[in-house]
Amino acid sequence: MWGSSPHIFLFSLSPWSGLRFDVNPELEGLITAELDALGYDLVDIRRGGSKGRPVVEVRIDRRDGAGVTVADCTTASRAIEARLDEREDLVGERYVLEVSSPGVERPLKRAADWRRFAGQRASVKSDALGGRREVAIVGLEEDAGGAGGGEIVVLEGDKGERFRVPLTEVKEARLVFKW
Repeated sequence: MWGSSPHIFLFSLSPWSGLRFDVNPELEGLITAELDALGYDLVDIRRGGSKGRPVVEVRIDRRDGAGVTVADCTTASRAIEARLDEREDLVGERYVLEVSSPGVERPLKRAADWRRFAGQRASVKSDALGGRREVAIVGLEEDAGGAGGGEIVVLEGDKGERFRVPLTEVKEARLVFKW
């Protein structure tokens, strides 16, 4: 009809919005191997999209500590794409590959992340903290007395209180950037 506007609905299911999608370990291994050969680390990988048009989102980091550039993303994307094209069984023929830096509010997933960013602020979600809490990262300790072993993340709240959270109990964590 003339004079009436069309209705447009947008619904975003960005994998970075907290939704988790299972990633095939073989796919993760392939991507990790390609990045390793180029001198990059895999920070995060998510799979979303639809069955007919899967989206693979990859976040990378440089090992030298410098910021990830567009050229780094291009190099990584081309290398990963070449391997994925050989392995259609992993993502299909019509996939979308997105490679980016982890950003300033990067996720903290591995023990090395917690060591590297000691002294910085993070938003951490864990039942041991009573949910989500913004805290300072003090460091990472080995759990010498625990039955399961592993690492303990040491955090400090705004009032100076200390929290010791097993790394396995951290559901989600990311750096906090103050604008």
